[in-house]
Amino acid sequence: MKILTASLALLTLSATGAIAQMNHNMDHSNMPMSAEKMEGAVHAKAVINSIGDGTANVSHDPIPEIGWPAMTMDMTVLENAQMMGEVTDGDEVTLMLVKGEDGMYAIGAIMPN
Repeated sequence: MKILTASLALLTLSATGAIAQMNHNMDHSNMPMSAEKMEGAVHAKAVINSIGDGTANVSHDPIPEIGWPAMTMDMTVLENAQMMGEVTDGDEVTLMLVKGEDGMYAIGAIMPN
């Protein structure tokens, strides 16, 4: 957990692709998101229960950075979300969650573990 917190701190201090690539092997440098959205991004380990049009039902581990306990929930998948490999129901993944202007978090990227 300390490594994840340190990685996120580095990400907020610098928007360079090199640092972004260190965080869960996700290359954030090519994502069409503002630096502000990238600064507020958090990562979570999850299981994909199902993926639909613009949504995913996931069971995620606790996300202490935003005060969320482990839970199963439907989440919006951003229109420009990056899928870093093929993902099917039941797969364990790392999610990058991005806080929207409405204060809600949505999936900005999914990477199979």
